[in-house]
Amino acid sequence: MSWIPFKIGQPRKQIVSKTVERDFEREYEKLQKVEDQTKKLHKDMKKSTEADLAMSKAAVKISGDLLSNPLCEQDLAFLESMTALDTAMKRMDAFNQEKVNQIQKTVIDPLKKYSSVFPSLNMAVKRREQALQDYKRLQSKVEKYEEKEKTGPIMVKLHQAREELKPVREDFEAKNKQLLDEMPEFYNSRIDYFQPSFEALIRAQVAYFTEMHKIFTELTDQIDQGSLTDEQRKQENEAKLNELRALSIVAND
Repeated sequence: MSWIPFKIGQPRKQIVSKTVERDFEREYEKLQKVEDQTKKLHKDMKKSTEADLAMSKAAVKISGDLLSNPLCEQDLAFLESMTALDTAMKRMDAFNQEKVNQIQKTVIDPLKKYSSVFPSLNMAVKRREQALQDYKRLQSKVEKYEEKEKTGPIMVKLHQAREELKPVREDFEAKNKQLLDEMPEFYNSRIDYFQPSFEALIRAQVAYFTEMHKIFTELTDQIDQGSLTDEQRKQENEAKLNELRALSIVAND
C-alpha cells in the first residue's frame, strides 16, 4: 500500500522510519479489512432477514389459498387439516417477525453503527497523509537552503524555513502517534463489541426454532391421524395417482 498519492520534492533525511511506516500500513490494512467485512455482514444479515420474512409470508399465503379451496366446503376432514395448517403458518409468521425484529435491534443496527465509525478513521488517515506531505515539502525546503552558500539572506530564509517546519513536524508526529496508538485499540475492541450481538443472534434463532418445533409437533398431531411413514404415504399417493390415470378422460390415445 502506498501512502504517497503524488510526487513531491523528497528530502534526503528520512523523516519516517520504514519500521514505523510498515507498522502504520499493517494496522490500517487490518482495519480496512474489518470495514469491508462489517459492510458485507450487514448486507448479508439484511438479505437473510428479508428472505426469512418472505418465506413465512409465502407460507401464510399458501395455507390461506388451501383453506379457501372449494374442497374444504365438501370435506370436513380436509377443512380441519387446512385450518390447522393455516393457524400454524400464522403462528410461524408471528414468531418469525419477532425473531427478525430482535435480530434487527441486536445485530443489524449495531453493525450499521459500527460501520459509521470508519469514515472518521479514514479521514484521520488522510489528514495524517497530508501532514506527512507538508512535512516532507518543508524538510526539503530546509535542506535546499542548508546546501546554499551561507550568505545573510540565505541564513534568514533558512531560519524562516526551520521555524515553518517545526509546527508542521509536531503536527505530523502527533497525528502519527495518535493513529499508531489508537488503531490497534480500535481493532482489538471489535470482539467485545460484536460478541453480544452474535450471542443475541444465537438466542433469537434458538428461541425461534424451539417454537417452530412446538408448532409443527402440534400440527403433526392434528393432521397425521393415520401415523403413516413417508414411504407409506408415497405408496398411497402413487396408488391414487394410478387410479386417476386409469380414468378414460386422462388415458393416453
